[in-house]
Amino acid sequence: MGSISQTVVITSKVNAMADVHGKQQQQQQRDESSYFRMPLHYPRYTRADYESMPEWKLNCLLREYGLPVAGDVDDKRKFAMGAFLWSDH
Repeated sequence: MGSISQTVVITSKVNAMADVHGKQQQQQQRDESSYFRMPLHYPRYTRADYESMPEWKLNCLLREYGLPVAGDVDDKRKFAMGAFLWSDH
């Protein structure tokens, strides 16, 4: 009988550790998606490129940099142009 109770205790501890690990991974994923990430290459699109860029490509670009992907396609274009285009001074 001692081995059955030991098995139950060990199983409970393993399940608790797995639950804690799973919650830590979820928190890490949320943390990683909530800040700006700078990929190796800065996007080199022109204003015309952004104005004609399909929505799926804008979504990919914004996600790659950890930027919000919200609003309609016009909002996303304006946001991307504001974030990535340099001023024409």
